[in-house]
Order: sequence, then structure tokens, then C-alpha cells
Amino acid sequence: MSCFLTQSQNKPIENDNTIVVKTKTKPDKMNPLRPAKAAFYSAALPGLGQAYNKKYWKIPIVYGAIGTALYFYFDNDKVYDRYRNAYKRRLAGFRDDEFYGPSETPFISEDALIRAQRTLKRNKEMSMLIAVGLYALNIIDANVDAHLLQYNMDENLSFKPYIDFNNPNYNAQIGLSFNLKL
Repeated sequence: MSCFLTQSQNKPIENDNTIVVKTKTKPDKMNPLRPAKAAFYSAALPGLGQAYNKKYWKIPIVYGAIGTALYFYFDNDKVYDRYRNAYKRRLAGFRDDEFYGPSETPFISEDALIRAQRTLKRNKEMSMLIAVGLYALNIIDANVDAHLLQYNMDENLSFKPYIDFNNPNYNAQIGLSFNLKL
């Protein structure tokens, strides 16, 4: 018994012992503002766009990346201030900074203090630039992910590799076929 569902009729047609019912599912309605909304949420609070897209596993990555860059910014700023204050005190004629030894010779010379300040300032600025870049990457990720969620990914869009063995001599033959079901 076979059963076929025609488009003009919603009644199954019976034939032999087999029942075949073809159903078409409607794809979710596409929201064209979803990517902009996800990007806005990520701009307002990093990670919120990822939560809006239901990609919760990305939120710790976002906060870890931005937090690491900010940690290095504040750490470099703190060390920069130490070297800057020591250099200022030496210019004022004091010999009591933390980089001056117990004897009359300093552990770190004034030239070394200047070089350390330049290096730490560059590292501090680079850390802030990386933090801003990661913040922008967070927004871009939320936007692109929301765009990709709107694509139709069903069984008709699949790749199924098939290896055919040539039976007479048992050699593998590899081919590629493209099947499109509409």
C-alpha cells in the first residue's frame, strides 16, 4: 500500500503497502534587523551580542581577551609611573628612589630610566590599541554571526562523500557529484 500526498490535495493516496508523505517545512522568518541589533548589543556591553545570538560559549572568550589587554595596560601604566617618578626625583636632586642602590652608584642610570619609560609607554599604548581592536572584533563577530544564523541549513544543503570501489581490480575511484533538490 503506497500513499502519495499531492500538492492539490491534502489527502494521502493509498497504493500497495507503502505510505509516503511529503512535507515541506517553512524556514524561520528572516529578521533583517537581527545583525544590527546584535552589533548594537555588543557595542553597549561586550558579549551581549553573543548572548543575543545564543552563542554563550563566546562570552568568556570576549571578556578574557579584552580583560587581558586591559590588565597589561594597567600593569604597564603602574610600572611606567614608578620609573617616571624615580626619574623626576633624580632630576630634582634626590638620591632616595627605589632604583638607587645603598651606595652612591645607582642600580639603574638616568638613561636607563628614560629608555624604560619609552618602552613602557609604547607597551601601554599597544595594550590599549589591542583592547580597542578586540572590542571592535567583538562587535564584528556578533554582527557576522547574526548574519550567518539567517541562512537555510537543511538536509538539501549537504555534502556527502562517496567512494566507489572498482570491483574487478579493487581500486578506489574518487569522484564528486553535485545534487540540488528544490
